[in-house]
Amino acid sequence: MVEKKATNVTWHEHKVTKEEREVLLKQKGAVLWFTGLSGSGKSTVANEVAYNLHSIGKLTYVLDGDNIRQGLNKNLGFSPEDRNENIRRISEVANLFADAGVIAITAFISPYRKYRNFCRELVGDGRFVEIFCRASLETCEKRDPKGLYKKAREGIIKDFTGINAPYEEPENPELIVDTDKETVEESAEKVMKKLKELGLIKG
Repeated sequence: MVEKKATNVTWHEHKVTKEEREVLLKQKGAVLWFTGLSGSGKSTVANEVAYNLHSIGKLTYVLDGDNIRQGLNKNLGFSPEDRNENIRRISEVANLFADAGVIAITAFISPYRKYRNFCRELVGDGRFVEIFCRASLETCEKRDPKGLYKKAREGIIKDFTGINAPYEEPENPELIVDTDKETVEESAEKVMKKLKELGLIKG
């Protein structure tokens, strides 16, 4: 992904293991990766899922695209290179959360399959759940909660996903939620059901 510049560094194993942290928390660490166009409902459904998990005693943390760009990734723009670095960094952070035993929930457009798959490989199968928030471009433009599509159509915003930058739909996501047809609650319930099927939470 990126060249490693740090030298003379060694990975340190810790006395408390991931498995022991999971026993303490009574849950499995995992990454729920919500992806989709701007306005497709990623953040809304992710937060509803976090609420549902919290209500049954699961420790979660939502890593939201706009929030991450306020701090950790505030030096990144929206060029293809910066988008890739944005996802690389958040993949590493999400993996650390999962290693700590937390259910990390991400809500990023993450338009390129290659970089979503980077996180999948990092976290490992069985702990990475890709959730495609599917909604038509027309629906997303109608919603346009931040007025971004309007600005993109007017040429004010360049490299905007779905308008003048590509979005590569997932080929084999663990779950698709049709957010232009389902309520937020219905989409969130589908996610909860999938997590039970995958053994990440108990039925």
